[in-house]
Amino acid sequence: MKMTASHASPEQGELFVNCESTQRSWPVPTPRPFQMLVHELTGEQCRHALRSASFGRLACAHDDQPYVVPIFFAVDEDSIYSFAIPGQKIEWMRENPEVCLEIDTLSNGCDWTSVVVFGRFLELTDTQEHRDERLHAHRLLQVRPMWWEPGALTPVNRDDRAGYIPIFYRIASERMTGYRYAPSPKENVA
Repeated sequence: MKMTASHASPEQGELFVNCESTQRSWPVPTPRPFQMLVHELTGEQCRHALRSASFGRLACAHDDQPYVVPIFFAVDEDSIYSFAIPGQKIEWMRENPEVCLEIDTLSNGCDWTSVVVFGRFLELTDTQEHRDERLHAHRLLQVRPMWWEPGALTPVNRDDRAGYIPIFYRIASERMTGYRYAPSPKENVA
């Protein structure tokens, strides 16, 4: 696939990407050029996409080393709730609470949305101070079947003698960015 970019209207946050493809799934056997329109999402559109998702990729970092893991989560206002068992992700977030969460949806090869949430990790310890918020997180998470995966899954070779101690946490959203890529309504056929 050959792609070139040109700005359509920067004040609207749009970008056209010209593509030429020979994908076999198209009924036309010859290359068909079309334009992709890139929309920058508004804050409300980002929040809607985030509320519609339950699976994403959590990124944290330690000593300039990034680490990305899949998580299931639940959203309430500007808070994202999830849980895990003790491990590298929790250790790193305790040391550096600056994290981000990425979610995406893909309708087909040419229509997708991506949102990145930048925020801060807060462990909801099993104390009276966080009791109500832990219960709230649990209620939000259990709406989805199998909500405890992958947070409670233990790797095969992991030393499990410490037992199973669920760690609930909140990511306080500080800012979000999002984009939607879709074919333009008017295809530019050459």
